[in-house]
Amino acid sequence: MLRGRESDNIEDLRDGGGFGGRTIALGGGGLGMIVVIIAALLCGVDPRQLLDDTPDTTQVQQPQSRRQNPQSNDDQKKFAASVLGSTEDVWGKILPEQAKRRYTNPKLVLFTDRVDTACGYSTSATGPFYCPGDQKLYLDFAFFSELKDEFRAPGDFAQAYVIAHEVGHHVQNLLGTMSKVDAAGNDNRLSVALELQADCYAGVWAYYANKQGLVEAGDYEEALRAAASVGDDTIQKRSQGYVVPDSFTHGSSRDRVNWFAQGLKSGDMRQCNTFGR
Repeated sequence: MLRGRESDNIEDLRDGGGFGGRTIALGGGGLGMIVVIIAALLCGVDPRQLLDDTPDTTQVQQPQSRRQNPQSNDDQKKFAASVLGSTEDVWGKILPEQAKRRYTNPKLVLFTDRVDTACGYSTSATGPFYCPGDQKLYLDFAFFSELKDEFRAPGDFAQAYVIAHEVGHHVQNLLGTMSKVDAAGNDNRLSVALELQADCYAGVWAYYANKQGLVEAGDYEEALRAAASVGDDTIQKRSQGYVVPDSFTHGSSRDRVNWFAQGLKSGDMRQCNTFGR
């Protein structure tokens, strides 16, 4: 298991502590099934697209105080903290060197089922995501089980790739890339380029993780397998039996693998210009 310095930028809201005292909506007909299908495409999606806002809901008031999490020292949390710590060390060094920008550490929020963010309410069906509004990464560990069982991409480094991809979105946010794409409106090509660049940034991190001594034999293959498994074409073939390239939001399996490999090979974020293809 990948182990290194553990970050303390972890916010653990598991066991139902993710909503504070706000009113949330439960229930809602068939939206959940639609989200489950879409979730296969997700590894960094803007959660505002998938908010649970169905009208047929029951309002439930959550308690104001968050319960103490009895799993605060579990292995999964330690693993995620180690990966996050590694990304902090890497980007804290190379972002000033390669982009002349200071790196500020994001927080990783662990939740179960539902969570309230600056980007709105979201559920675990969304998959891991980054919210630029609060500069936090959100992760329900149930996704790692899906990555292994549904997407056939097991292994610690495959999970590390997922976290590193979301950190890649944080880097894009710090550089202003995300705001530029958002300002351009609903452009699928730019959305795909944004996701592929996050894959490339994950590869850049992996390059330096190797120098940190955190990479073992077979780790890179795990990450490449994970990148391929969440390609839009692979997911569409599995979910609907055919591929619609114009509907891609994250890129094909081949593109995701190639851009991760580009970052991994170069260790240079300047080689991640997915917008200039």
